[in-house]
Amino acid sequence: MTDLSDLLRLDAVQTGVGATSKKQLFAYLAQLAGGPLGLDPKGVADKLAERERLGSTGFGNGVAIPHARLPGLTGVTGAFLRLAQPIDFQAVDGLPVDLVFALVSPVEAGADHLKALARVSRRLRDLPLLAKLRGAGSRDALFALLSDGARDGA
Repeated sequence: MTDLSDLLRLDAVQTGVGATSKKQLFAYLAQLAGGPLGLDPKGVADKLAERERLGSTGFGNGVAIPHARLPGLTGVTGAFLRLAQPIDFQAVDGLPVDLVFALVSPVEAGADHLKALARVSRRLRDLPLLAKLRGAGSRDALFALLSDGARDGA
């Protein structure tokens, strides 16, 4: 399944985000992903940073998938950002990151969390898709590429 629309809402997709560090990025993601869910943004940012300290979630080709498990959630949800300028993420290939798909899951969602991470990872290893995401002109276009619009073989 390449359609990620079950993990993503249009209002959780942004382009041209001006974060210049992981700390700024996590604060932005916490507002974007946590705010609409009624979560404390500082708590979300802290959990993303805590997970990142275990090892970089930058997995190569300019992509990162920061993630955390949080109390108070009923399902796995995500946010997608295209950064205005790439930032250092200590990614496995050493390249800076400009595409970020963050996932937050309920504490007890072990298998669902891992399945969602695997789906997102598989989708974001598609080099032609990454080129389209980098060239997309709007958040609507980004959302379409990651959701049902992705079924066209993007």
